[in-house]
Amino acid sequence: MEDKKAMENRIEKLRAEIDRMRYEYHVLDNPEITDEIYDSLMRELRELEEKYPQLKASDSPSQRIGGKPLDKFQKVKHKFRQWSLDDAFSFEEIKDWEEKTKRVLNKIPDTKYLPRRQAGQIQNTNLDYCAEIKIDGLKIILTYEKGKLIQAATRGDGIIGENVTAQVKTIQSVPLKLNKEIDITVVGECWMKQRDLKKINEERKKKGELLFANSRNAAAGSIRQLDPKITAQRKLDSFIYDIEDMEHEAWNMEQIKTQVEELELLKDLGFKVNQNYKHCKNIEEINELYKSWEEKRSKQEYGIDGLVVKVNSRKLQEELGYTGKSPRFAIAFKFIPEKVTTVIEDIKVQVGRTGALTPVAHLKPVRVAGSVVSRATLHNEDEVRRLDARIGDTIVIHKAGDVIPEVVEVLKNLRTGKEKIFHMPTKCPICGGEVRKEAISKSEIRNPCLVGRQAKQIQKYEIQDTKYQIPKMSAAHYCLNKKCFAVEKENIIHFVSKKGFNIDGMGEKIVEHLMIEGLVSNMADIFELAEGDLKPLERFAEKSAKNLIESVNNSKKIEFPKFLYALGIRHVGEETAVLIAKNLGTLLCDKEKRIKSLEDIIKNFPNISIENWASVKGIGEKSAKSLVEWFSSKENVELSKRMKDLGVEIAISNEPQTTNYKLDGKTFVLTGELGSFTRDEAKDIIRKKGGDVSSSVSKKTDYVVAGENPGSKYDKAVQLGVRVIREKEFKEILNEN
Repeated sequence: MEDKKAMENRIEKLRAEIDRMRYEYHVLDNPEITDEIYDSLMRELRELEEKYPQLKASDSPSQRIGGKPLDKFQKVKHKFRQWSLDDAFSFEEIKDWEEKTKRVLNKIPDTKYLPRRQAGQIQNTNLDYCAEIKIDGLKIILTYEKGKLIQAATRGDGIIGENVTAQVKTIQSVPLKLNKEIDITVVGECWMKQRDLKKINEERKKKGELLFANSRNAAAGSIRQLDPKITAQRKLDSFIYDIEDMEHEAWNMEQIKTQVEELELLKDLGFKVNQNYKHCKNIEEINELYKSWEEKRSKQEYGIDGLVVKVNSRKLQEELGYTGKSPRFAIAFKFIPEKVTTVIEDIKVQVGRTGALTPVAHLKPVRVAGSVVSRATLHNEDEVRRLDARIGDTIVIHKAGDVIPEVVEVLKNLRTGKEKIFHMPTKCPICGGEVRKEAISKSEIRNPCLVGRQAKQIQKYEIQDTKYQIPKMSAAHYCLNKKCFAVEKENIIHFVSKKGFNIDGMGEKIVEHLMIEGLVSNMADIFELAEGDLKPLERFAEKSAKNLIESVNNSKKIEFPKFLYALGIRHVGEETAVLIAKNLGTLLCDKEKRIKSLEDIIKNFPNISIENWASVKGIGEKSAKSLVEWFSSKENVELSKRMKDLGVEIAISNEPQTTNYKLDGKTFVLTGELGSFTRDEAKDIIRKKGGDVSSSVSKKTDYVVAGENPGSKYDKAVQLGVRVIREKEFKEILNEN
C-alpha cells in the first residue's frame, strides 16, 4: 500500500514538474532546463505509467504523443458557429468600417449594457479597439471540461469541423490541463516555425513530394495527419485568442469587460497568447501599428498576414453581433498581396460580349504570385486616369491566387519623358460604332454586391451628380452597336464553349472564319450549317467538315443549365444557371405548369417578373433584370424559336429537389486534369450529391480537387490552407456519400 501511494505521488510530481517545464519552454519561451533533463523525466514517467496502467490519465504529458493512427477523422458539430472576418486592405477601408460600426450602434435601442444615449452620441465618439497580430495558421477550437482538454476541432465549414484531438495534443504549447478547473471553449491558431518549415520542405523535396507553400499550409497538412505521431514530428505551435463560452461557479463571461481582459485571462489559464496585441484608443493608432508590423513581419518565426481589429468593449461586441457571414465588431486589416514591378509596353482595348471596352496593359513578362504575367487589366478609363498610367511607365502590379493581375501604382519618378498618354477610343476599335458610358440606376448605386474600387467610383459619381445635376454614369465605355462583330463573335464563342453547347472543333478561329464567310451571324445559324457549306472553305477538308457537323448535331440535346449559360445573359453565369434549374418549379405564377421543353421556355419565361426571378435565393436584382430583358426581347424569342425548329432539345428535370444531400454545404474547386472524369462530369456528380462548385478558391472552399498539372488555384489553396485532395481521395469522398 505504501509503495502504491509512493508511486502515485511520484507520478503526480513528475507530471506537475514536466508540465511546468513545458509551460516555461513552449509558452513563456524561457527554458530553465536542457532537453536531456526534460527527456529523462518524461522517460521515467512513461515507464511508471506502463508499470502502473491504472494510474494513467488523459491529461498526462505522456499522452501528447501516442495513440493508434485513425482510419478517418470524425465530424463534430461546433457549439458555436465559426465565423470568418471581413477584410480591409487600406486605412480608408478601416475608416469606412468604423463609420459603419458607429451607424449600427446608433440604431440599436437602449439596452442593459449601455446608458441612455442621444442620437449621434456614438457617431461622434471614438471607439477603442484591441488590435492583435493575425497569424497565418490553421484555426483550432479547443473544449475543456473541469480544466481538462476533451476535444480539439478544425473550423471546417464553420458549423461542422473535424475532430483532431489526438493531433492537437502533440502541440506542446496547448495545455492538456488548465490552471483552473473550468468548463471553457477557446479558439486559436496552430502554426509552424519558419525554420521547421524549411527543414520539412527540404526532406519533401528529396522524396519528390509536393512542397508546403507556407507555414499555414504546413500546419494544416500536419494537423490533418491521421497518425498523430507524424503530427508530433512537425513541432507545431499555437496561439489562443478568443473565449467562446465559459462556465465557473465563481465567475463567468459577463465579468470580462474588454477584449484585452479576455486575452489576459487566457494567459492566466495557461494558454499561449501572442504578446503583440495592443489596446488602441483610435483607428489612427491601429494604422501606426499596422505600418510597424508591415515592416517587421518578415523577421518573425511565424507567418503574419495582417492585424485583427476588434471593438474592445465586449458589451458593444454583443450589441453589434454578426452579419450573415462575419462579426460586425471585428475586421481583418490585411497586408497588401504580393507585388512586383514591370513596364507597360502597350495599352490595347478589348471588346467583350457585353460590348464593354476594357483597356488592357501589355506588360514586360514578370513572375508574381507563382505565375508569369504579361497582361493586366486597367478596368476602365477612370482607372487609367486615377493611376495616370502611360505606355512606357514602370508600374507595380499585384496578383493574389487566381485573381486577375491588377495595376496598383505607377512609379512616376522613373519616367523618362518618352511615355505616351493613353486615350480611350471614341469609336469602337472593331466596328467603328458609337461608344459611350451607360447610366447607373439608383438601385445599382445601392447594390451591396458592388464592393471596393467599383463601389467607390459609383459613390464618387453620385456626389458629383448631386452637385452638378447630371446623369449618373458608369465607369465603363460600351459599344452601342449590337451587331458589332466583336460582340457577336464573343457571344458565339461563349455559346459553343464547353460549359455551353460544347461543340467540338468550333474554336475561336473557326467561329471568326464562319462569320467572315457570312455563314454564321448568330447562335441559331450554327444549327443550319451543312457539310456542303463548309467543304469549299479554306481550313475545311471533307473529314473536318463532316466531324464539325456531327459535333453540331450531337450538341442539339443539352441540359437546361448549360443552355441557359450558353445564351450569354449578363450576370447569369454557370452557378446562377444551376440555381435556376433547381428552382424551376417555383418561378411560374401558375404552380400547376411545368417547364418540360424549349417550347415551354419560349412560352412562359417572358412572363416571369423581376420579383419572381429575385425570389430564388442567390439571384440578385441585376441578374433578375437581365433575365427579364433577355426573355422579353422579340429578337431573342425569335432566336429561341429558330433553335427549337432546328432541332435543339433541352433536358429538364421537374423532380422535386431533396434537401438530403450528402455533400450539402460543401464547396469544391477543380484544377488540373482528372483521369476518371471530364471537368464537367465531375461538376455534375458534385451537384447531384448536393455540393456546390466554384470557379475560384477562397477560405470558404472546403476542397480543392487537384488533378495532373494543377494551375494557380492549387497555389491559392496552399496559400489559404484549404484542403487539397487528389483524384483518388475525391473518388473516395464521392463513394462515401
